[in-house]
Parts: sequence; structure tokens; C-alpha cells
Amino acid sequence: MVKVLMVCLGNICRSPLAEGILQSKINSQNVFVDSAGTAAYHVGNLPDERSIEVARKYKIDITNQRARKFTVKDFDAFDYIYAMDESNYQNILILARDKFDKDKVKMILNETHPNKNLSVPDPYYGGNQGFENVYLMLDEACEVIVNKLTLRR
Repeated sequence: MVKVLMVCLGNICRSPLAEGILQSKINSQNVFVDSAGTAAYHVGNLPDERSIEVARKYKIDITNQRARKFTVKDFDAFDYIYAMDESNYQNILILARDKFDKDKVKMILNETHPNKNLSVPDPYYGGNQGFENVYLMLDEACEVIVNKLTLRR
């Protein structure tokens, strides 16, 4: 089984959306998807209501998710670790124990814009359109990821 982890800061906006989007596109018998945050601000909380709403708009239910903090053990548990932005990418790499750990970590938008190291903007302090924009970016990136994994529903 391939295991994919999506990571943002608080694990309530971007990474829960990325988790839900990728889960909606893959065969769960072959791929496990989870999400985490590099900070522990929201551990145990549901995703942000605006993330829940935009996911629901696209017929994806993320209300079963709860925020958790990224840990060193995640390097052992996951094959691919996707960071939503440069700051979180660096925070993940700080915890890496070796090159093998570091090689698992990727910027998610490099899937659609190779080697550009673009960040998924944090929509938390913005309006609903920011969540919509983030959804569309992540949907496109997740489509590339699932095509690479070739493990569709």
C-alpha cells in the first residue's frame, strides 16, 4: 500500500482539503492518505468550516478528519509527504533524520509547476474565495499525483 501525507501549518485548511481531494480520486485499497500540521494549534479539531464547505461543494466529506501534529514517526509511516508551502517544507525537513527522510518531502504545487516551489496560499485569514482557489489548486495537483500513482478508484 502506498501512503501519502499532506502537511500544512495547523492541519485545518489546506492539508485536510488535499487529503479529502486525493482520497476522492484513489482506490483506498491501494493508497492511504492522511494529513498533519507542523504546529499543534488545532490538534483534535475538525477542519475549518470553510474547508468543509468548499469540499462539500465538490461532494467530498472531510468531517471525519481531526487535526494532528506532524512527527518524526511520519517519515517511517509515509512514502510521500507533501508540504503546502515553503515554511512548512522547511519545518518538515528540520525533523528529517537523513537523506531518505528528506527525499520523501515535496512541495505539492511542484506536481503542477515543476521546480517552481510555489506555495499554496493559506486561506485562513481570507474570505471564501480563498478556500475555493486553494481547492482548485489542490485538485489539479492531486490529479497529477493520482496519475503518477496510477491507482484510481
